[in-house]
Amino acid sequence: MLGLEYFKFEDVWSPLVLAVMLLVTAGYFVLTGPLNEKFGQGQRVSAGRKILFVLGMVALYLAQGGPVELLGHMMFSFHMVSMALSYLVAPPLLMLGLPAWVWQAAVSYLGRGPLRRLKFLTHPIVAALVFNGLFSFYHIPVIHDYVMLHFGVHRLYYVVLFAASVLMWWTLVKPLPDGAEVQGLKKMGFIFLNMVLLTPACGLIIFAPEPLYATYSDPAVWAKAMGYCISGDPATLISRFGGPGYFGYLEPRIDQQVGGILMKFIQEIIFASMLAYVFFQWYRQENREDDDEPIGDDFKLNQL
Repeated sequence: MLGLEYFKFEDVWSPLVLAVMLLVTAGYFVLTGPLNEKFGQGQRVSAGRKILFVLGMVALYLAQGGPVELLGHMMFSFHMVSMALSYLVAPPLLMLGLPAWVWQAAVSYLGRGPLRRLKFLTHPIVAALVFNGLFSFYHIPVIHDYVMLHFGVHRLYYVVLFAASVLMWWTLVKPLPDGAEVQGLKKMGFIFLNMVLLTPACGLIIFAPEPLYATYSDPAVWAKAMGYCISGDPATLISRFGGPGYFGYLEPRIDQQVGGILMKFIQEIIFASMLAYVFFQWYRQENREDDDEPIGDDFKLNQL
């Protein structure tokens, strides 16, 4: 299916990555189970939170170690699906899945170390600019191809981008119950800002007159990039398949356009849903405050 049948099991499912993900998930259940009484002061972690965390780990695994990760090296459209899963779907699920006491411990620890100097990155506008800026910068063709061809840079950039996505989502998810919270119109403005900031990068990808990325159009570059996610000699890929076009159900330019559209569509669905939720919450709160206002003296006099 989509060419996955030509690759080994370990290439498609990345057992090492799967083992790490399962180990982290097991650690989470120990942390929220037996160790919760010791460190969480008995604060029960609901089944809903646990389900959210597991869903977040599944999304992250599929994007960074499962079939979507491999397909993302062959088709740009799947690359964008991988990016959406990694930075728009997995982070909020994982953040909501962790209990508040874990976040309190993490914030307390980071606040005492050298990273406290980076606290300005938690400001909503700064966080939005950093995440969307890093995402857009990564998709400049020369930058993207360089990152895809250098494994160490590739992993480091993805870790930094994931951290930036957590900071961006912090304002919307608010995993800690205490502290200042962006509410109402300000939160809606923050959501709208994120929707706007990603538009230029997606627009350039969608409306480009030709394929932008050598990773998905040049067989030699593609084979070298594939060498980081498959076993064996990547040079044999060219003799076996000729290039990425063998697997593409669309020609490179159309595949590129579909990828840009998918990324923007997924982002719009997620953020538009949050925008609607925040709006109705704000609207209900405003109406509740109006209903709670005391009756004026003039109205009382008219009733006498």
